[in-house]
Amino acid sequence: MMRKPNTDHAELLQRLVTMALAAALAGCTALSTAPPAAPPTTPPTASPPAPTPQVQAIPFDDAVLKAANDLFSKAPPPPTSTGEVTKQVLVIDPLIDGVSGAQSVATRSMESRIVELVKAKYPHFDVQPFSAANVAKSPIVLVGTFTGVNQQAQTTGTREAFRVCLALADLKSGKIISKGRDFAKPEGVDITPTAYFKESPTWAPDQATEGYIKTCQGTKAGDPINPLYLDRIMAAALINEAINAYDNGQYQKSLDLYKSASQTPGGDQLRAYNGIYLTSWKLGRRNEATQAFGNVVDYGLKNQRLAVKFLFRPGSTDFLPNPQVTGPYDLWLKQIAQRTSQNKACLEVVGHTSRTGPEPLNDRLSLLRALYIKQRLEYTVPELSTRTIASGMGSKENLVGTATDDARDALDRRVEFKVVGC
Repeated sequence: MMRKPNTDHAELLQRLVTMALAAALAGCTALSTAPPAAPPTTPPTASPPAPTPQVQAIPFDDAVLKAANDLFSKAPPPPTSTGEVTKQVLVIDPLIDGVSGAQSVATRSMESRIVELVKAKYPHFDVQPFSAANVAKSPIVLVGTFTGVNQQAQTTGTREAFRVCLALADLKSGKIISKGRDFAKPEGVDITPTAYFKESPTWAPDQATEGYIKTCQGTKAGDPINPLYLDRIMAAALINEAINAYDNGQYQKSLDLYKSASQTPGGDQLRAYNGIYLTSWKLGRRNEATQAFGNVVDYGLKNQRLAVKFLFRPGSTDFLPNPQVTGPYDLWLKQIAQRTSQNKACLEVVGHTSRTGPEPLNDRLSLLRALYIKQRLEYTVPELSTRTIASGMGSKENLVGTATDDARDALDRRVEFKVVGC
């Protein structure tokens, strides 16, 4: 019979894990057993590597407008009919972070600026909502990413600028017809996720999001639209409508749209499954929410990876003392344990931290958190004790990298469940 963890036992597990691991890690001394190194040899003379180009960033508003003007000015001229310019329907598939796929205050602001620019300078485009009905008309679709990068334009280390990438995709021809790009300074940029993305409990690499990002970042004018994106665009339009309804508090409408999207070809997307869970929870339908979260876990197991946003107190293995945030955690842990057992899977539980603090401490803290979650899973389903391992990555695999330790970089403090060989 499966046992249910109680609060006292959870707290005891936390204390035992923290005390045992802290003592073990503090007392460990790394030993090297490698043979003596061979005498150094004089390396051949080589030319010094070429310096890596540095990002030239400009203020946020300027970067958005410059990239957008480049995009629309390079687009092919609109067709004419009896000497008059024909209006071209343009829809904007909401801009996203180029790593996490999340929408934010900044990406929503960018979209508003682009719409204003089109109406003022490019009136031959008729901007319409990104909906299933409008996608069925095979319009031109604008996609865009807004990605934190370092001085070498890489998504690692300290994020010192944001890369703006825009693309126009013609659904009739199936090709990219224009591109625009620039770099924005971080001052004044608010990357707080919008409501749906802020409250989504899980994250995983998703083919629909991957296709969107590749369509923007991995193409040039004349290239075909990435098929991962093209094959899922109708479902993406329904999901967009569902996200808008959720953000406006229309939870029943949102739930209906998420369910419809999940049953559409190409609708096997984590955004849809997260949405069904969130709206069911908001509507107070606990049984439906439990089943929906189980479906989220199944999706992650099928795709070998699922990150869950367990929010801990800074520097601790204790969850945040906020029932509004941590109330569903017992449900999540139970579903992860049960679905892992049902799927006969073996897991590596991987802890992560933000960049705040020294990396050795982050490594230790991320391992302690992973061990605590591992213990909770094993208490729910004891057989998982031989099918789970724990590891800590510290801040080495940050997805956001801002080190703000708030809603903006919650994904950096995730716990991941990776399917590994048994």
